[in-house]
Amino acid sequence: MTTVQTQLAPMTIVYGGNAFLSEQTTDKLSKQAQEARPDADLLLLDAATCDAYAFEEAVSPSLLSTSAIVKLDHLENATEALGKAMLAFCQEAQQDTTLDSLVICRHTGGNKGRKLLNDLVKAGARQEQVPDLKTARDKLSFTLAQFQQQGRRVDPQAAQLLVSVFADRIDELAAMVEQLCFDFDADPMPLNIVSEYLTDNPQATSFRVADLAMQGQSAQAMVALRQALEQGVDDITIVGALTYKTRVLAKTAALEAGNLSMGEVGAPPWQVRALRSQLKSWTSQGLARVIESLADADMHCKSNSGDPIYAIERSIRLIGNKGREL
Repeated sequence: MTTVQTQLAPMTIVYGGNAFLSEQTTDKLSKQAQEARPDADLLLLDAATCDAYAFEEAVSPSLLSTSAIVKLDHLENATEALGKAMLAFCQEAQQDTTLDSLVICRHTGGNKGRKLLNDLVKAGARQEQVPDLKTARDKLSFTLAQFQQQGRRVDPQAAQLLVSVFADRIDELAAMVEQLCFDFDADPMPLNIVSEYLTDNPQATSFRVADLAMQGQSAQAMVALRQALEQGVDDITIVGALTYKTRVLAKTAALEAGNLSMGEVGAPPWQVRALRSQLKSWTSQGLARVIESLADADMHCKSNSGDPIYAIERSIRLIGNKGREL
């Protein structure tokens, strides 16, 4: 996970990575800059609409303040003229250490604007590389780090449960860690508290339906489905959880066959181990039937045609029966 360095540079570029982490890193840098320059003006610019004159004016002393903290988004969209003004600022900052203005840029990543990025770094700008959090291992490390930032620890399985429930919603995952630490004093945070706390979460409720179906407990999964719907959980959310579990099962099968690596499966190791034990009851044809039925359920949920709940129930029964014809 990216950590903000204590030494402030005249220009810092927050580059790429997960959008939430990029914003979090930028906010930390901005707060750090404001603590170091309490009298500085805080100015917000967007490279897509900002010209060279606006940038030069922003970093120059004003009647109200001799320094400024300039946050500039979408560096990749900077014009050639704006790029030259930014390079001139970096070069001047290297020669004149009395300059008080600080610039914090965000670049979304990719090749667009890469030349300017490289030129700015060569001219003295500091680059903060933001991680992507694409793999389950990265997300687990992020979760552990979030607890550490709260001065707390967490049971590894509890952390893995949080990763499974929130998947790519990193902002919600971070908010949930903060809420758990606020509401409970347990250290480390145990699995039972996290599991109970997530009961009212729609995504967690949907995963409970999917877990019961995968375990072959179709009747219990049907009851959980009805309870979820009564709680107001969207049918499409439940289809999403069932689809996710089915895809991980299919990827686990590919892992066993040597066609995928553990990192490519994209699920926590404990989840893969649990599904691995179920594979012997499945066939490739059975998996194909389930995937087809879930696609049908997804279509009914999104188009409001037919009976989406019946389609979900059919998928649950099919999963509980390991993909065998009903």
